[in-house]
Amino acid sequence: MTTSVLERLVQVHPDMEIWWDSSPLVFNGWVNKMVDAAPPPKKAMLEEQLKRIYVADDPAKSLIRGCTTNPPLSLTAVKSDLATWNAWVDDLILSNPGLTQYEYFWLTYQEVIRRGANMMLPIWKASGGRYGYISGQLDPRLLTETEKMIETAQKIRAIAPNVMIKVPASGEGVEVVKVLTSMAIPTNVTTCFTLPQIWAVANAAKEGVALAERNKVDMSKWRAVITMMIGRLTENPVLDEQAARRGITLSWTDKHWLGIHVFRTAHRLLKEHGMPSKMLACSMRDGPLVGGRYRFWDVEKIAGDIVYTMPPYVMEPLFQRCEDLPFREEIGLDDVPRDVLYKLSRIPYVRQSWDENGMEIDQFNSHPATIATAENFSKASAGLEAYVGERMAVVGTRAPVAAGS
Repeated sequence: MTTSVLERLVQVHPDMEIWWDSSPLVFNGWVNKMVDAAPPPKKAMLEEQLKRIYVADDPAKSLIRGCTTNPPLSLTAVKSDLATWNAWVDDLILSNPGLTQYEYFWLTYQEVIRRGANMMLPIWKASGGRYGYISGQLDPRLLTETEKMIETAQKIRAIAPNVMIKVPASGEGVEVVKVLTSMAIPTNVTTCFTLPQIWAVANAAKEGVALAERNKVDMSKWRAVITMMIGRLTENPVLDEQAARRGITLSWTDKHWLGIHVFRTAHRLLKEHGMPSKMLACSMRDGPLVGGRYRFWDVEKIAGDIVYTMPPYVMEPLFQRCEDLPFREEIGLDDVPRDVLYKLSRIPYVRQSWDENGMEIDQFNSHPATIATAENFSKASAGLEAYVGERMAVVGTRAPVAAGS
């Protein structure tokens, strides 16, 4: 058996976790696509390695320890198997007449989560509830509605015992994290890009744990992760706009050092203060090419006691161009070039992002990365709802005409 690049990565630290960043429903299709595209001499070995990421016959033996989803990924899961989902949604509509389009959308979204949770449940059971969670995201269109988010979270949580609630790092989301934690509902904070957001939700989780303990709530199956969307912080156009106004040109390397530095700082801060949440890295971008060798800094330079959630666009370059990449524990290093830090420190967007006191909670919703990502997720939710609306129209044409009408 040839050890895969992911298997070598997790050897860096015993508590490192790799999660699948997409619906589990699309995993087999992705494996088949990867194997089909591989050179003939590599097909058999690659298929063997990829199928160890998620072991369909015995999920508890899988390399992955969890799964994250969001509205775009749920929509992708539906579109990847339209025949199946068309039939399911049509039956839902016919069996539950009179519901609104939003209600049918909501039931469909829950079904995507439920099916994914079932695929991960054996991992959850085998680990005593430590691993095997799937993240079900709150409707991003509820970003500012605290009570509605809490109510919705309880409904998503009821789908399966291994469902973790994806809560936005909005101003209102901070309170939601505290309340859900006090109820022993696991959380994964999303739309999170900056140290002030990470620090605020980490403290909220800590406060929620204290409330739960005072109320004698069973926390044995609770855990919390905080997702830093690295690429969505460093790729926002506001970063370049503010740099240009100060006569600063930021290179690809400068921007990636920014994301790495913020993530490392957050990891250190949470460890030093004994926070119960674990840092999770997502939105990682591959590169650069160094000395003729392809690298993946966004993965390499934060390796350690963290969670990576990896979608196909991260897994693919790792397996296709980085299969021989060496890994070591780098999360605790302080090797960001001083000149890069100085250059970045002159930009307000950066100072706001890497200082835990760089923003007040009521500023979270107006951060450029929050606005852009929330809009993207909201469009995907609207897209899934529109799909359900299309099925309502189709089913409407099939419905029998009532007598006397």
